[in-house]
Amino acid sequence: MELTMGRDFSDLERLERARKRVKKIKGFYSHLLVYVVINLMVVVINIQDLEPGESYFQYKNFFTLFFWGIGLAIHGLTVFLPDFILGKKWEERKIREYMEEDEKHWE
Repeated sequence: MELTMGRDFSDLERLERARKRVKKIKGFYSHLLVYVVINLMVVVINIQDLEPGESYFQYKNFFTLFFWGIGLAIHGLTVFLPDFILGKKWEERKIREYMEEDEKHWE
């Protein structure tokens, strides 16, 4: 079975895109795991530091959870909804645009 050069390149390109996507998803889940573990540790420490009768529900006990949570949400959006942030096929369009500019420059 003989494959054309174009098809080989296309298969390799798809494989590379799939690998990059899996790496991004794995990175997000690692980030999520660290977020959960660290925030559980922060909760435990904050509970141990409470004075008798003091409520846990104070703004200072939620800084890490809230602001890191915003970062985690943005990370999730870029991994699972990449077109949501920069538009559909934005990266491919920009690559083509730069390649065309480069080609014009060398003509």
